[in-house]
Amino acid sequence: MTAAIRTALSHVSNLINGVTKGYRYMMRFVYAHFPINASITNSGTAIEIRNFLGEKKVRKVDMLEGVSIVRSEKVKDELILDGNDIELVSRSAALINQKCHVKNKDIRKFL
Repeated sequence: MTAAIRTALSHVSNLINGVTKGYRYMMRFVYAHFPINASITNSGTAIEIRNFLGEKKVRKVDMLEGVSIVRSEKVKDELILDGNDIELVSRSAALINQKCHVKNKDIRKFL
């Protein structure tokens, strides 16, 4: 019973922190040979990833409601996800990560 109460308190605390300060996740593109191209569309609510491992396929990820995405001006190949809800921001980062998951290859050699 106390675990459920503590979980609810943590959610409320995260919501208060999100409204007052906001949450920011930073992600980097990592590649060895094929440079990954990303373009932010729909005024910061979607991203299109091109040339991932040299593929011609365009991977499109829509951000969840309330999450915006921008490219970092200071650091090359870095994305910044901002939002008020930590769960939505982290889920949006996870969606990008899942779209770029390398399948059927050894990532020590092919990344």
